[in-house]
Amino acid sequence: MPLVAYTVTASLPDAATRDRYLAWLHPAHTAAVVAAGAQSASVVKLSEPPLQVQVRYQFADEHTLETYLRDHAPALRADGLKAFPPHSGVTFRREVGVLLPPIFPDVRGVSPG
Repeated sequence: MPLVAYTVTASLPDAATRDRYLAWLHPAHTAAVVAAGAQSASVVKLSEPPLQVQVRYQFADEHTLETYLRDHAPALRADGLKAFPPHSGVTFRREVGVLLPPIFPDVRGVSPG
């Protein structure tokens, strides 16, 4: 079964809020998601405007992600909304996709298609 990517993108109104969000997010929140079923988590502070932070979680399969979303995500999302309620200007976007096999570093000798 292919790995499943679950990406959460937070859009933040200003640098101070972004810094507070990063302090809340990493490592405590991401560790809680990993403890609840994700295999890994990577935090990416995007460099292009608008101010955004992405967390890229990997789950073993769709079933594991569905279990996380059903049994653990509601409480973790509530915790996030408590720290960053709608009036804080923070918005969230969530995306799910299947991870393709990795490309390893030395592909110079491989000709396209």
